Amino acid sequence: MGHWWHENIAEPGKMPLLLALAAFVLTFAITRTITRMIRAGKGPFRNITPGGMHIHHVVPGVVLSVVGGFGAVASGRHGVAAGIFAVIFGVGAGLVLDEFALILHLDDVYWTEEGRQSVEVVVLTASLVLLVLAGFSPLGVDDVSDEEQQGRLGLIATYAVNFCFVLISLFKGKLRMAVLGTLVPFVALVGAIRLARPTSPWARRFYRHRHRARSRAMLRAYHHDVRWAGPRRKFQDLIGGAPDRVPLPPARKS
Repeated sequence: MGHWWHENIAEPGKMPLLLALAAFVLTFAITRTITRMIRAGKGPFRNITPGGMHIHHVVPGVVLSVVGGFGAVASGRHGVAAGIFAVIFGVGAGLVLDEFALILHLDDVYWTEEGRQSVEVVVLTASLVLLVLAGFSPLGVDDVSDEEQQGRLGLIATYAVNFCFVLISLFKGKLRMAVLGTLVPFVALVGAIRLARPTSPWARRFYRHRHRARSRAMLRAYHHDVRWAGPRRKFQDLIGGAPDRVPLPPARKS
């Protein structure tokens, strides 16, 4: 275990990344716990409202991210300072991405259906950082030998081909597969081969006169959403809490 730790974490300078990931996940978990307690009216925690203005935790998150980011750049990948700034950055990133939906919609949608996007982004970010820690390099080129590194043409071709797969997956409306495909080329390849989402730019461009392909895409998207919508919502509710249920309007009397 010690040899693996030295070879894969300490020597490559991944300790700050590991500390940042741990701080990121822990901050998100603590923040969601506190906000759920505030929502339920339990515990000593309350919203911060100086002068009647609610201060969202994305505000200190931005400050910590800036401090930690610049500090990490200045301190390098080794030493105590690098670890400290990595933790600061991880805490700030956790606070910011916990309110990603607020930044995206420019509205307080924390406990709405739109607020689930924050949970998705946090899970996706943590997954990508874990892949980097596991040894995957950007664009899926990892464990490249010395001979392969000398063949610059082959390396560039690998980058280019996988980047094309990532773009195709993105245009086909498969955002998660495109992002993961930047690190795992097999994921990008699967996303590029499979049918596009019916609302994607790819479908609007190439399925416009192909009625059979458009019908198959709509049917596959429907079955996929029905199969995974329930488990995905339960997983998001478990991590981030269930959103507020919008009451149905009263039935109009005829």
